[in-house]
Amino acid sequence: MSISKYEVFLKVVELGSLTRAAEVLGFTQSGISHTISSLESEFGFTLLLRNRSGVRLTVNGEQVVQPIREIMKWNEQLKQQVADIHGLETGTITIGTFTSVSVHWLPGMIKQFREEYPYIEFKLMEGGYLEIEQWIEAGVVDFGFISLPTRENFEVFPLKQDRMLAILSKEHPLSKAPYMPLAQIAHEDFIIPKAGSDYDVRRVLEKAAIKPNIKFSAGDDYAIIAMVENGLGISILPELVIQRQNHNVAMLELEERSFRSLGIAVHSMRHASPAAKRFLGHVQSWFK
Repeated sequence: MSISKYEVFLKVVELGSLTRAAEVLGFTQSGISHTISSLESEFGFTLLLRNRSGVRLTVNGEQVVQPIREIMKWNEQLKQQVADIHGLETGTITIGTFTSVSVHWLPGMIKQFREEYPYIEFKLMEGGYLEIEQWIEAGVVDFGFISLPTRENFEVFPLKQDRMLAILSKEHPLSKAPYMPLAQIAHEDFIIPKAGSDYDVRRVLEKAAIKPNIKFSAGDDYAIIAMVENGLGISILPELVIQRQNHNVAMLELEERSFRSLGIAVHSMRHASPAAKRFLGHVQSWFK
C-alpha cells in the first residue's frame, strides 16, 4: 500500500472536501477521487461518505484513520532518522497552537531555529486548548502549546506565566480604576471565549466564586477585544493576547492577581521525531 495514498486520504479527512484537498495537494479532483477509490478497493470497504456539503468518515473509516496517522508519523520519523545519519537536518514539524502564541512567539522562534536548520519545515494548526489536546492525543500534531494543567498522560514542559487582565471600553466608568474589583464582574455584561478556549477565564471566575452575566461568546480573541471596544461588555484575557496591539480598550489588573501557565505538551518524547525534539529544546532555551 502506498504512503502517498494515505497522505491523500488524511488530507481529505482534514479538509472535509475532495476539491479542497486537490487544491492543496496540487491534484485534480478526479485524481483525488481515484486515489481514495483505489485505497477503498485495497481495504475492501468504503472509507468516506460523499454528499453536497463535503465528505465524512464511515464507521470503518473512523477505525482506520488513527492507524494511518501512526503510519505517516513513523514514516516521517524514518525519513528524518535516515537524514540524520547522513548529517542532514530535514523534516516537517506540526505544531498545535493558538493565536497569541502564533503571533507573539512562534515567528521569532522559527526564524532563529531555521538559521541553524534551514531545511526543516513547519506546519501550524491553530485551535482552542481542547482541540490542541485532542490533536496531541491523536498524533495529528508533534506537540502543542497549551495552558497548564493538561492531560495527565502528556509530557509537559512549562514555559511562562502570563497575567490575566480585565479589559473594558475606554468609556466604561471603571476604565481609569487602579484595578478591577472582582465582585463588580458579576454585575457587568461579560464576553467569554468559546468553550474549549475558556479554561483560563473560567479558572479566574471559579476561584473568585463569580457567576458572570455572559452576553456573548466568541472564538477569536481579537473579536472579543473588538466587542469590548464597542461597549458590548467586559472580558478577561491573557496579557499576551493584548500586548503590542493598538487596541482601544482599558486594561486593568485584577483585584487578586491571576496568571495562566503556558507550556508545551507532547504525547511522548521517546517517540518524538528528531526535528521535533530539536525544536522543543530550542523553545525551552528561548525562556531561559
